[in-house]
Amino acid sequence: MHYVIGIDVSKATSQVAVAVDGKVTQHFKITHDVLGFNQLNTIIMQFNEFPDIVFEATGIYSRRLKSFLDWHNYPYTYLNPLAAKKQLVQLRPNKNDLNDAKNLAETQFILARAKSYVQNPIYIELQDMSRFYQQINHDIVSTKNRLHRTLQLTFPEIEGLFSATDSPHYWELLTIVPHAIITRRSRQALMDTIQGGVSWHIGHERLRKLVDQLMSMGQISAPAVAANSYNVTQVIYYAKRLIELHGTKGDILTAMVDKAKDLPEYSIYQSIPGFSDKTVVSLIAELGDLHRFRTANKLNAFVGIDLRFNDSGDYKSTGFITKRGNSTARKVLFRAISNIASTASYGHPSHINDWYQKKKQSSLSKGTKKIAIGAMSRLLRTMHYLVINHQLYDYKAASKH
Repeated sequence: MHYVIGIDVSKATSQVAVAVDGKVTQHFKITHDVLGFNQLNTIIMQFNEFPDIVFEATGIYSRRLKSFLDWHNYPYTYLNPLAAKKQLVQLRPNKNDLNDAKNLAETQFILARAKSYVQNPIYIELQDMSRFYQQINHDIVSTKNRLHRTLQLTFPEIEGLFSATDSPHYWELLTIVPHAIITRRSRQALMDTIQGGVSWHIGHERLRKLVDQLMSMGQISAPAVAANSYNVTQVIYYAKRLIELHGTKGDILTAMVDKAKDLPEYSIYQSIPGFSDKTVVSLIAELGDLHRFRTANKLNAFVGIDLRFNDSGDYKSTGFITKRGNSTARKVLFRAISNIASTASYGHPSHINDWYQKKKQSSLSKGTKKIAIGAMSRLLRTMHYLVINHQLYDYKAASKH
């Protein structure tokens, strides 16, 4: 007999449909807690052999169910929502959670979906850390924008003090000089205030030049608010917040490297010219275990750079990427191509950069973005090959293919 359990996952509960030889024999609802999972476990254990368990990925809501199944070593099929939608589109005239669970169970007898590849939990942990890292990046950008707007009221000229406004030294200085009026003290008083307020070492000559610049800027500045305005408090708050976020970002990256360094992919990815620790751990986190992709084309589709064509009559399109995959991975890969090109100019060649530069020279009209996407595809193929075959990158060997 063939047993199938279809599960439609919601926020705190799931509808479960049990089918035997193509026919649903029972259905019930479980809660996502110990009681609910024990109820599901009792059903699974009543069969003489493991049933096919099929459910749709619903982000964080399906994570608890997935963890329960992993903990008990139950094989399952974890469906991509888009794939599930396509498979069940003809069977959802009356869509609800119970019908979806029944449809998942019944279609398994027809489609015979393969079991999902179960990754080492460290990949899931790294992905969670990567998403937190991306959120911190987003918070930094938002806070920098808020700081910029507030500085326009208190001391806009100070933004020209350093070549970049994303330095912890710059932010720390803003906590000491948040308003132009502060620069109108005596030179020595301002030097003493800065010397005693910063955590980083600053030489006397560098400090004197810094204070001279601040005083010059302060003399021409025309603040929109007084020195006792609450906007000054905001400047200090945003500057301190940026220092904190920058530190957290560094801590996350350090922790990711520590977790990933024992994985076989870590040394393999590091062998690719242009790959920094940040790039390596980000790609491990976002791509996961590459052994679950049977071909490099499957990996391309996961990232979302597989080509689709929209041809009609005499019109033939050049193709476009689907962008349905992992957008974070695409961003990391896009930056990686730029790093690979930069590294090659310093004596670390790669066949990916060779192809990239050749296309740039011969395809001036196409633009560099499409060429970069082509290079990303070749990079993914290279990564997939190296991981599957447990090899480090070799430029001479790669150039022959």
